[in-house]
Amino acid sequence: MRSQLYSLCLIFMTTCALGQQHFDVIIKNGKIIDGTGNPGFLGDVGIIKNKIIEIGDLSKSTTDKTIDASGLIVAPGFIDVHTHIEGDEKTIPTADNFIYDGVTTVITGNCGSSNTDIKKYFKFLDSAKLSLNVGTLIGHNNVRKEVLGEANVTPDRAQLKKMELLVEKAMRDGAMGFSTGLEYTPGIYSKPDEIVALAKVAAKYKGVYTSHMRNESDKVFEAIAETIDVGRKAKISVEISHFKVGQPNLGASGKMMAMVDSARNEGIDVTVDQYPYTASSTTLYILLPDWLKAGGTPSLLQRLADPVLHQKVVDEMIADMTRRKRSHFDYAIVANSVSNPSLNGKSIEQINIETGRTSTIPNEIETILDIVKMGSADMVFHSMSETDVENIMKYPLTMIISDSGIRQFGVGVPHPRGYGSNARVLGYYVREKKVINLEDAVRKMTSLPAGKFHLTGRGQLQPGMYADIVIFDANTVKDESTFEHPHAYSTGFKYVFVNGALTVDNFKHIGTRKGVILYGPGYTKNQ
Repeated sequence: MRSQLYSLCLIFMTTCALGQQHFDVIIKNGKIIDGTGNPGFLGDVGIIKNKIIEIGDLSKSTTDKTIDASGLIVAPGFIDVHTHIEGDEKTIPTADNFIYDGVTTVITGNCGSSNTDIKKYFKFLDSAKLSLNVGTLIGHNNVRKEVLGEANVTPDRAQLKKMELLVEKAMRDGAMGFSTGLEYTPGIYSKPDEIVALAKVAAKYKGVYTSHMRNESDKVFEAIAETIDVGRKAKISVEISHFKVGQPNLGASGKMMAMVDSARNEGIDVTVDQYPYTASSTTLYILLPDWLKAGGTPSLLQRLADPVLHQKVVDEMIADMTRRKRSHFDYAIVANSVSNPSLNGKSIEQINIETGRTSTIPNEIETILDIVKMGSADMVFHSMSETDVENIMKYPLTMIISDSGIRQFGVGVPHPRGYGSNARVLGYYVREKKVINLEDAVRKMTSLPAGKFHLTGRGQLQPGMYADIVIFDANTVKDESTFEHPHAYSTGFKYVFVNGALTVDNFKHIGTRKGVILYGPGYTKNQ
C-alpha cells in the first residue's frame, strides 16, 4: 500500500512539474497545424534537444530560447518524397532551395536513378552533413545497368537473380523502397515480369514501389494499369510519381484518379504525388524513339549518322507529334545546355528559326537532333492543363513534391518547382485560389508522406516526435521563382528547425547542418 501511495505521489508531482519544465526552445503563441489535417489551434511547442516534448500552454515554463510565433503558422517540417539530390550534396550541403521552401526531409533515388551501393552512399551523406534529413530508394535503371548495361535485352534467370540480390542488399542497407523510371534507358526495355520480381524483393522489407510510369500522355491509362498491377502481383505499396497527364488526354485526371480509387478498393495501397505546375522537366532524350537509345550515347550517335535510321527517327517523331496533336515544339524550352548555354530559356521552335530553318515539325526535329549530337540538354515542357493540376491536388491521397535536385543558384533556366513547390501550394492554391485548405495542404506535405514511407517520428507536431518544424506567415508565403526567372527562393518561412536545430532564423538560412540519414524499415544495422 505504501509503495502504491509513493507511486501516486510521484505521478502527481511529475504532472504538476510539467507546466514548469525547462526547455531548450519554446515556440510560443503560434497557430499549430499539426499535420493530421485537423483544424489548427493556438499553443506553444516545447523542444528539448531534437524532440518535441510538450505542446500546450507553456507560459509557466522556462527556456533557453524563445521564438515568438504570434500571427504565424507552426507546422511539421515538409517532407518531399520525390527528389534527385545525388551529385549536389557536397556542392551545396545547405540545400537552400529546399530549406527556404520549408522542406526538412527529402527522399532521393526516384525515377529509377540512384546509387546502387546504399551503404556507401549513406557513409558519404554522413560525411557531407546536410541541412536536410535524407532517405533514398534503390533505382531500377542503375540496378539494370550494373547487370545488363544499357542494352535492349531481357535478363535470363541468372541475371535477374543478380538484380534481385542488388535490390535486397539495398533494402537491408536502408533503402525506403524500389523506384522505376520506365521512360528512361534502360528501364524502357524492361518487361512487367522483371519489375514485379524486383518489387517483390522490396516488398519483403516493407518497401514502397515508386514509378515514373512508361507514359504520361497518350498511353497514360495503360501505364497506370501496369503500375497498379505491380502492386497487385508484388503485394507492395505503390506511389505513382509526379501524377499528371499531357496531350491528347488533357482533362483525363478524373479517370486517372478513378483507377487509383478502384485499386485501393481492391486492397492495393496506391497513392500519388504532384508538383503544382503545368509544365514538366526532364532531358531532351525523352522525345527520341526508345530503340534509338539502346546501348547508350555512342550507339545513339552512330545510328543517327546512318541516313536510313536518321530518317526513321524523324518519321517516328513526326508520328508522335501527330498523336499528341501538336503542330510545333514551342512547348519545349531548353533549361540547361552545358555545351551551348546560349540556348537556355529558348524553345525548340525559336532555336530552329534562329538556325535559319523554316518553322516546320521536320525541321524542328532536325534541330532537336542537332542539340542531341552536341550533348543533349535539360528541358522544360509546357504540356499540362491547370484543371488537371487542381483536380489532382484536391485528391486526398496526393503528396506535394518538387522532383528537383539541390539548385545551384544562377545556373541555367531550370523549372521553378525546385525553388517553390510548397510555397506555391500554400500561397497560390490555398490562399489565393482556395483549391484546398491550409490544414489539408500541410497534411499532404507532412503526415501523408511520413506514413507512406514509414518515416517514424516525423510528419506531425506531437510530443515525442522529432523537432522538424516550419514557422511561416500564411498571409505572405509565396513562391518567387518563375519560369522566366527561376532563381529565387521562396519567402514567408521565418523559422525552420531540423532535428531541433534552428536552421532558418528570421527568414535567413544560418548554415546549420543537422540533417540525419533516414533508414527504411528493412534496415539491418550489423549485416
